[in-house]
Amino acid sequence: MRIFFAADIDPPEAQAWREALQSAAPGHEWLTPSRPDVAEPQPVQADVAVVANPPAGALSQVQGLRLIQSLWAGVDRLLSDRTVPQGLPLARMVDPSMTAAMVQSALWAVTALHRGFFLYAQQQRAGLWHQLPQQRAADVRVLVLGLGTMGAAVAAALAAQGYGVSAWRRGTADATAPQTAEAEGPAGVAVLRGTEGLEQGLAAADVVLNLLPLTPHTRGIVNAGFLSQVKTGAALVNFGRGGHLVEADLLAALDAGRLSHAVLDVFATEPLPPEHPFWRHPRVTVLPHVAALTDLRSAAEVVADNLARLQAGRPLLHLVDRQRGY
Repeated sequence: MRIFFAADIDPPEAQAWREALQSAAPGHEWLTPSRPDVAEPQPVQADVAVVANPPAGALSQVQGLRLIQSLWAGVDRLLSDRTVPQGLPLARMVDPSMTAAMVQSALWAVTALHRGFFLYAQQQRAGLWHQLPQQRAADVRVLVLGLGTMGAAVAAALAAQGYGVSAWRRGTADATAPQTAEAEGPAGVAVLRGTEGLEQGLAAADVVLNLLPLTPHTRGIVNAGFLSQVKTGAALVNFGRGGHLVEADLLAALDAGRLSHAVLDVFATEPLPPEHPFWRHPRVTVLPHVAALTDLRSAAEVVADNLARLQAGRPLLHLVDRQRGY
């Protein structure tokens, strides 16, 4: 098959991806976009486009596509690009190594908040020796927003550590659908749904951990109204998307004492501008979008599997529901 590869990433990273993909899926012809200085790029014939946040319009020159395979878990940029053919199957990346990394980051963030490790870091800088009260994990309530692949894995791992875990789905339950284990959530995790479920979860949670997909329904969801429902003194962890968070509303909630701390990995503008108040806020921990990076080796195997499925006419994995946005 002819594979068109388009990525808006640094050239060395793009080259590493090409090498990993060609190693995992040999025997295909890999194509790249025309140079930026070409005024009128010629149409390209390809069966599959493998993309990593491609520039808007990057696929407009490609004809004959049967599949778009994203290398990233989030596909909001692709869905907002009006030049991407609407009828084509679009597969997002579900990378087992990336899911494992997200579980590790979530365990770190929740444990650090639970045990006061961010406060101890502040005390170290101040030269202060002071022991804080130590809670049991069972006394700490965690609300995970989103119950997809990553959300379910994170919720299960937190429950296994003894935390009281709830997970929220935006949609209400379908009474006609079979109640599968996936629909019900991992063992030991209470599943909340809809507006009432969110209100219930926010009022009880000590830590709110966002892993929602970014859709028109979830953009700006963590806003002043959302934060006004959060239990006073709770903490926020945003490992979802920067577009979920209204940054000014979070700063106001922190300064008012409604929230005790925020661990932020994603932002409206990345890299985070040097003048942004998050950098210097005493109750904000900033990560440079590293909670879970896609792993080249395992992700390339996921792509290779879907390419083989397409060739053999078998069902494709991780297809995006365009109506839902993920």
